[in-house]
Amino acid sequence: MEANNNNIITMSVGFYSSLSLSILTIITFVFAMIAVPPAGPYCAGDCMSYPYRDILSYYPRDYYWMYMAVLQLLVYLIFIISNHFNVLPERRIFSFISVAFALISTSVLLVDYFLQFAVVPISVMKGETEGIALITQYNGRGVFVVLEELGYILMSISFLFLGLAFSLKNRLERTIRWILILPFVLTVFSFAFYSIKFGIDRNYRFEVTAVTINWLGIIVTGILISIYFNRAIKLMNKKLHQTSNID
Repeated sequence: MEANNNNIITMSVGFYSSLSLSILTIITFVFAMIAVPPAGPYCAGDCMSYPYRDILSYYPRDYYWMYMAVLQLLVYLIFIISNHFNVLPERRIFSFISVAFALISTSVLLVDYFLQFAVVPISVMKGETEGIALITQYNGRGVFVVLEELGYILMSISFLFLGLAFSLKNRLERTIRWILILPFVLTVFSFAFYSIKFGIDRNYRFEVTAVTINWLGIIVTGILISIYFNRAIKLMNKKLHQTSNID
């Protein structure tokens, strides 16, 4: 009985983290869409350029989404770990690898976002602008964009291995598996495309694409996996109810 209760607890964590992750990602997406980059290749007009002296003109509007992204990343890590404890034992090697890549991805992105909203605005406010051009989000060839590229490449790898952890025994699990694998395929393809077309001067083109691919993947799989856990919880409760009636 205790083992069954533990299973329900881990499934419940999986259910709530999956659903929460989808909702948080949608909210983060909305805030990110509001923060249209006023610099680089996608800037429509009145664009900033090096050394990006007008950063405070876009503060705090362009930073709200990062606060949401920090919370989203924490839930993403819980989501990945909860899936690890709920897959079949023979497939936990894949889910464990997924956890490892998720930890690295989360660490990279948390540092990137926290550094951006905790250091850049106050430094500019205090007139301490030396080196800011290298780390600001508006520099398409800067540290912020490169760390995001790395973080979301790693995230797509974590999804790849999480997808491999799902079996093919029913339609829902097959769908979840292929949707989890898809972000990795699209991220690798887009990296190759932008690298071939623009060389090392990709600017933030690939970064925007990688974020979009992975966030859309999170929204869809979060909903599907919440359905998967909800079904599993109902089945487990049904078995517990039947067992208690027999006793």
